[in-house]
Amino acid sequence: MDNSPVGIFDSGIGGLSVARAIIGLLPLERLRYFGDTARIPYGSKPAATILSYSISISKYLIEDLGCKAVVLACNTASAAALPQLRQTWPHIPFIGMEPAVKPGAAATKTGVVGVLATAGTFQSQRYAGLMARFAQHIQLLENPCTGLVELIEAGQLDSRSTRQLLESILHPMMEQGADTFVLGCTHYPFVQPLIQDIIGPGRFVINPAPAVARQLRHILEKHGLLAAHTVPHHPIIEVSGRPEQAQPLTDYMLGLGHLVMQAPNKAGHL
Repeated sequence: MDNSPVGIFDSGIGGLSVARAIIGLLPLERLRYFGDTARIPYGSKPAATILSYSISISKYLIEDLGCKAVVLACNTASAAALPQLRQTWPHIPFIGMEPAVKPGAAATKTGVVGVLATAGTFQSQRYAGLMARFAQHIQLLENPCTGLVELIEAGQLDSRSTRQLLESILHPMMEQGADTFVLGCTHYPFVQPLIQDIIGPGRFVINPAPAVARQLRHILEKHGLLAAHTVPHHPIIEVSGRPEQAQPLTDYMLGLGHLVMQAPNKAGHL
């Protein structure tokens, strides 16, 4: 048993979709969440830059906050940094994200799967490996969803601009036969209801967050790191940008009562 916190970080508030899944599965764990909102988006930045950000944030979570495990609730950061982070802190379990290509391939009936991710994820070796292993007999339609993360961070979860952007992405995929859509960015579950409304009945959206929560539980059990608390804990949420901008999305994803705070400079933000 270990009552140390679990660290979670993302380029912004999107990773709270993963935090919500973890809270639902592991309510007794203490969570420390870091959203790098001052430097969002990650998806269009060079991999070396994302690696540098990920190292500084992980150092803060592990060495300053004493986290026993770290969840990279960001597909782009997972693709760019996960091997190096595991090498730098070999005693700390790191749990990464990846687009749910395998369950998407298993779920499709038409053999056509739409993947919504970022440019950084699509260009990564991690994604190439997923394609090689699980997508040989299906067609993947990819879109980097340029601008969607920024709209979500701005709180435009059901605005005309967000709907128009998603329609421009999803309609061509449906015209090519896509019946399954994979959310390859942790921000995108914020607009999952809008996506489902656009694609209509009979088509499916796959959110990988519950699978990440199950993997975290497995890792904590395996290493004897599950918390011994008997009372659920509210997560502590910090951002590198302005907390007041992140508060509405936090309320939306986690409910009221989860205060967003300014992260200290030692977390490595600009």
